[in-house]
Amino acid sequence: MAELLSELIEEAVASPESGESAAIAEAMLVEDADDIALFLESLPVEQRLSAWQEVPDSKKLEVLVDMRADPREPIIDRSDSSDWEKLFKDIDAEQLLELANSLPDKIVGQALSAMDRQQQQYFTDASAYAENQIGHWLSHEILALPLTAKVRDALRLIRRNVPDHADSIFLLNRAGQFSTAVKLTSVFGAPEHVPLVELAEEYIDIIKGADDCTAAARLVQDSGFSSLPVVDEDNRLLGRIDITNACELVNEYYERQVMSSAGMDEEEDLFAPVRKSAKSRAIWLGVNLLTAFLASWFIGLFEATLQQVVALAVLMPVVASMGGIAGSQTLTLIVRGLALGQVTNANRKALLDKELRVGGLNGVVWAIVIGIVAYFWFSEPLLGLVIGLAILVNIITAAIAGVLLPVILNKLKIDPALSGSVILTTVTDIVGFVAFLGLGTLFLL
Repeated sequence: MAELLSELIEEAVASPESGESAAIAEAMLVEDADDIALFLESLPVEQRLSAWQEVPDSKKLEVLVDMRADPREPIIDRSDSSDWEKLFKDIDAEQLLELANSLPDKIVGQALSAMDRQQQQYFTDASAYAENQIGHWLSHEILALPLTAKVRDALRLIRRNVPDHADSIFLLNRAGQFSTAVKLTSVFGAPEHVPLVELAEEYIDIIKGADDCTAAARLVQDSGFSSLPVVDEDNRLLGRIDITNACELVNEYYERQVMSSAGMDEEEDLFAPVRKSAKSRAIWLGVNLLTAFLASWFIGLFEATLQQVVALAVLMPVVASMGGIAGSQTLTLIVRGLALGQVTNANRKALLDKELRVGGLNGVVWAIVIGIVAYFWFSEPLLGLVIGLAILVNIITAAIAGVLLPVILNKLKIDPALSGSVILTTVTDIVGFVAFLGLGTLFLL
């Protein structure tokens, strides 16, 4: 698909109107909705709108659902009421939940009116949960039977329909509460008169609707089941989360972490308006500027030293860079550990001790190397000693900050992937500069 995507992008950008390209029109007919969505996201806005006209009506809703929020906004803005009537003909609650944040309230109401009562209820129930809670993203295609059902009932249910990634039948009591689950493989070959409860699994994980999306998704991935039941606070079955949805949620989480580390939104359009993109990025540029001024202020405290020992100014970036890299390595490791639930109060001290040992070893090795380089470069033994000690201090500080900063930010409910690197860089810069220039003042003047 990557090679075809590249060819289609070149053709779409080269053609003023997508209708002039037979290749694009043909691709829209045969490609999957997610591939078409990726293609549209890759185009400048005007070409995207033109190519959108070539998407078959039967695929348009699915393509919109598969697109990111920002890239689909121009398409939504340019669509009129007659277009929405066609799109909403077969819309379900899950699709509307994906689109709801991008649609005006009036259009959401129009979509709801096109649904049957069951889908409307699903949408209402899911909307009661926040977007970071798993109850917001349920699948309602389930295999469920009463707790008193027998194998013959299960076989009859299976013959009617088996949803994708449904490997179990959920058994419910009279109140609609989840009791247990039976694997389909246990049903096949069992005598028809046998109660299903006798074939039930010894244990199956149960997810609460209010649980965090990413944590619930990982639970599905690790469960050994293709899907897991989701229940409300009263243990009533709400729906299920299957392995496909789980993988999508986990992938979205990691993409969000990567983009957040640069202060950006994972939904951002490649071809978003310049003013919008500049505004979203300007905030973190401003934060970075403030931290840079703070570091500069500390440097200014040693102005007299720098005037007399110019070599210190030449070598300052080395100290800051080594501390920054060492800290970012530790920070990345800890942020991942927090995301996976591996970092806890119980193992934090041992982890800090390990990172201090790593920082100490690397600090000593690179302090010696850089000290020797500085000695031969400037023919000044004490300068080599000063930068070596500063490197050692900064790398050890970076290890401490790399472990403690994300833990503290996480406790404060601040995303460590978003702000951790900015704070860490400030810490290592200031400590590195103060250590280097302070030692330089002590030994060289």
